[in-house]
Formats: sequence, C-alpha cells, structure tokens
Amino acid sequence: MKVTKETKLADVLEIKGAEKVLLKYKLPCLHCPMAQMEMGVLKLGDICKNYGLDIKKLLDELNKLK
Repeated sequence: MKVTKETKLADVLEIKGAEKVLLKYKLPCLHCPMAQMEMGVLKLGDICKNYGLDIKKLLDELNKLK
C-alpha cells in the first residue's frame, strides 16, 4: 500500500515505524482524544493542511518505510 494524502491515519499507523515518523513531524493527532475516535476517517492530507505540515516530505518518509 502506497501512502498518499488520502490515506487514513488508522491505516498509516499500521505501518511499522510510522508512528516515529509522525512524531518527528509533530503530528498532534497521535495524542488528541478526539482524533483517537476519528482515526478511521482522518485523512493524512487534511491533517497536514490543518496543521501546516509538509505533506510531501512526510509522504516520502512514510513510503520509504515499506
């Protein structure tokens, strides 16, 4: 599975090492109680847009984990 901006956060977290990459980019959703309930619908691209994160760099790193 290739990670894209449309990939759900729950799916990203199934990738070994992905949590470390997301923490490196300071993705706030990992510890947000509301996000915990919505991980199956939160898209990586939307999260990055909302928090001003560099989606291209994040996707590059996540896709190298495979």
